[in-house]
Amino acid sequence: MKFTISREKLVVLISKVQSVVPSKAVVPILSNILLEAKDDTITLFATDLTVSVKVSVDVTITEEGAITLPAKRFFQLIRELTAPEITLETTEAGIARITAGSSHFRLHGMDKEEYPAFPSDDEGTSFTVQGSDLKDMLMRTSFAAAKDDTRQVLNGVFMEIRGNHMVLVGTDGKRLAKVHKTLDLHEALDCANIVPLKAVDELIRVIVDEDDVELSIMDDKISVKMGNFCLITKLIAGQFPDYERVIPDHSQLKEIKLHREELMTLLKQISLFTSDVSHSVKLTFTKGELRLQATNSDIGEGKVNMPVDHRDEDKEIAFNPHYFLDVLRHCKDETVNFCMTDSFNPGSITDTSDAHYVIMPMRLG
Repeated sequence: MKFTISREKLVVLISKVQSVVPSKAVVPILSNILLEAKDDTITLFATDLTVSVKVSVDVTITEEGAITLPAKRFFQLIRELTAPEITLETTEAGIARITAGSSHFRLHGMDKEEYPAFPSDDEGTSFTVQGSDLKDMLMRTSFAAAKDDTRQVLNGVFMEIRGNHMVLVGTDGKRLAKVHKTLDLHEALDCANIVPLKAVDELIRVIVDEDDVELSIMDDKISVKMGNFCLITKLIAGQFPDYERVIPDHSQLKEIKLHREELMTLLKQISLFTSDVSHSVKLTFTKGELRLQATNSDIGEGKVNMPVDHRDEDKEIAFNPHYFLDVLRHCKDETVNFCMTDSFNPGSITDTSDAHYVIMPMRLG
């Protein structure tokens, strides 16, 4: 294999696959990336056996071939090079010779035959969505998903499509984020899948807002294609919780409008007085005012307040302020709508978008 490529192009390719490579690979070959030169196209492959990605670019190839290279070393080297063009060629001994200007390097690879085959997506049901829409939906739900829960079904984003209506949900059992969108589909779909959080994070990172994104859903995996980039991930098996059961019905509750930026400022202040164990802030709604209070025997006490349009009976509830802040960061309006029934049931936050957020209450101190 031998080809010459601009350093800039190679850096772009690397940036789209690097984070899929596991930091502690169970199988040594997974610490490598597969680099293939064929039909005047260079393709980089990376996988952790759950999430697989490939990205390609057209270049002039002198000799076709393939090699796997240690991802971390290869990525670091290419980033540090300053020459505008890089020539890479392989020897029969599985060594890559890299030439950049007057610099020469030899990087030992591994047998390409040991590298896992890229998954097929031939049997999927495909549809297209706007990149900006999908990225926004993933961002506004993934933050609420569990990061490393023993309940595997919570370590991903639930994607449900009924007819032409798509719903995404993320939850860790203490908070929930739901967003929905109507799709422009040629035929109605009926599917429900859980996409691993690592795959979701990768998509958020690489999706370009202006691009169309093609999704293909199969029995046990889903593929996402954008131009020369393709990600295929296994789906998480299991039954996702009945999320509708914990979402309060806003139509039955009195909404309280809260100024988003002002509330974020107060939550950041009051969170400094929460315990490392409980992270609890008490919210008290009185006529025309919201009071926030946190007490920590080791630190002290914080009390802040802000005006609100509340004319009903007084209400109290306690939340983790960091969860509330996460929700507010993902809202877009100047004000948000807050609903609650009592101190023991979830609080609900909405704005004018198609998103709905729920936070479980904490014990009042």
